Amino acid sequence: MNMKIVFAVAAPLLLAGMLFKAVPGNNTTAPAAAAEGAIQWMTWDEAIQKSEKKPKKIFIDLYTDWCGWCKKMDASTFADPKVADYINKNFYAVKFNAEQKENIVYKGYTMKFVENGRRGYHELAYSLLDGRLGYPSYVYLDEQQNRITISPGFKPVEPMMKELQYISGGHYKTMTLDQYTPN
Repeated sequence: MNMKIVFAVAAPLLLAGMLFKAVPGNNTTAPAAAAEGAIQWMTWDEAIQKSEKKPKKIFIDLYTDWCGWCKKMDASTFADPKVADYINKNFYAVKFNAEQKENIVYKGYTMKFVENGRRGYHELAYSLLDGRLGYPSYVYLDEQQNRITISPGFKPVEPMMKELQYISGGHYKTMTLDQYTPN
């Protein structure tokens, strides 16, 4: 068999397999243990349970499997050791697939996947984002699990660090993000 043909067929399959493996699974099972210097992602349930035992702000990355900018965030900003370390120290981090099919029970209410158009959405994502389903989006919750803010779009390392410091330090209570200058 011609090696060019074998490579032409095998390379895309291998690449697709690597990309599929790199995409986080749904949030009903615990993510694999984080590598050193990586964000310690947890499921929604894990973050809520930990927050109830030891209150801490929650950082939620709402993504979809088809979102290119979400993958870019994972490969660049979220892979940066400075960002990962800061998130791990100051937040419970949740990676939530906004199109997952599994139910989430929260405060006695069961949130489900909603069939809608070609893809659909999860009710929890819809609720957290006030119906503005754009990805990636990040939602910050305070220690009582009340939403602080919604932050949409890809963010390079420095703007992400500024935002994380702004939220974790409670500066959102007295000024806007534009007014905030990190130390």
